[in-house]
Amino acid sequence: MSANTARTINPLTEELIATYDYMSDDEMARAISACHNSFLEWRLRSLEDRAAIIAAIGQALRDAKEEFSALMTQEVGKLIGVSRSEVDLVAAICDYTAANGPNVLADEERSADGATAYVTHAPIGVVYGIQPWNFPAYQAVRYSIASLMAGNGVLLKHAESCTGSGLFLRDLYERAGLPKGLFTVPIISHEQSDKVIENDLVRAVTLTGSDRAGKSVAAKAGALVKKTVLELGSNDAYLVLDDADIDLAVETCVAGRIYNNGQTCVNAKRFIVTEQNHDAFVDAYVEKFRAIQMGDPREEATKLGPLVSKAQRDKLHQQVEDSVEKGARLLVGGEVPERTGWFYPATVLVDVAPGQPAYDDELFGPVASIIRAKDDEDAMRIANDSRYGLGGGIFSRDVDRAREMAAKHFDTGMIFINSFDVASPDLPFGGVKMSGYGREHGPEGLKEFVNVKSIKIAGRGA
Repeated sequence: MSANTARTINPLTEELIATYDYMSDDEMARAISACHNSFLEWRLRSLEDRAAIIAAIGQALRDAKEEFSALMTQEVGKLIGVSRSEVDLVAAICDYTAANGPNVLADEERSADGATAYVTHAPIGVVYGIQPWNFPAYQAVRYSIASLMAGNGVLLKHAESCTGSGLFLRDLYERAGLPKGLFTVPIISHEQSDKVIENDLVRAVTLTGSDRAGKSVAAKAGALVKKTVLELGSNDAYLVLDDADIDLAVETCVAGRIYNNGQTCVNAKRFIVTEQNHDAFVDAYVEKFRAIQMGDPREEATKLGPLVSKAQRDKLHQQVEDSVEKGARLLVGGEVPERTGWFYPATVLVDVAPGQPAYDDELFGPVASIIRAKDDEDAMRIANDSRYGLGGGIFSRDVDRAREMAAKHFDTGMIFINSFDVASPDLPFGGVKMSGYGREHGPEGLKEFVNVKSIKIAGRGA
């Protein structure tokens, strides 16, 4: 395969789906210029006009739901039901943005020193997004729709694994009425990506990926004084406190770990269970994980599909083996199956402790790390003993106390009490520490990539 070619491979069959030639540097520069030129016109459109097109994109996504879902499942191996729910989510993001964007981004009149003043939210230009493969629609939509609503142009460098999904989305946006070139999907290499960041027409960069990739992109953009928003994964902790409903905790934590084949930044990953509940939780959790069968992600009954690539599967298996070598105990799973497809079984590790990948790092696949805590306070200490801080959860019958713990003590960006969730269009999404910075979704996300201008008019007092 040529070094100048991207390719997509079906994780179920290990067969080639399609190949795509990388752009030349000149072609890439022209694509960026075309996006900027489209932005120069788009920025002058009213908020209401932009919202109408974004609403049309939401409807177009619903109309293309089955086709888009099948493509995502083919490219990255996600369960067909999860692909459909992803399309539902991105359509809901469009609905929220169209309904709320004009009000959130409208000029605000204020009184300042007796004069009339306005705060306006102006677009900044071309926003460059570098996105991963695990949610081919959602990762692209969540930043692009907010950026477009704000009046910006958008570039998407999608992961090679889901190149087809990125192009599908581009074509769908344009069918729904978005000006050609305003949402551009350059097919480029990692080396070319740095040149995009360096391009003077690119004003901001957002990345979802590893903390290593985030450091690199932030350093490059920072050297050029360009704004970044980073979402860099996590090893989200779910606390099972002394007064937790164990049945609810087990059921929810199993679903939270294997959602999207375990390949989600906000999957429930570490389960920190107090001493009095630990053994009962482990027994019930292992029983449910042992019953999870791998299968064809296109089949409605399948509960666990393949991982996206052999490299991802092999990395996960190595992390499990390293954890066991350093003291963790394997209770179920942990063996690479002899079959076609990049499958990894539902796996449970206990006796998880600092120094093991299962404790320290992000395990991107269906591997649960169960950690014993002395009591509720120790559970919170362990949850915060991480370089990451994206999401997390608390199981407790005392909801008021759990809310207080979440607000005052849990050092993470999103907390779910007695539940597991991924994202909501109306709530900010993002993390702290090595999980990154900045927010997407909600009013906060709509204002991430705008120039907040202060305009003060002398002689026009209130």
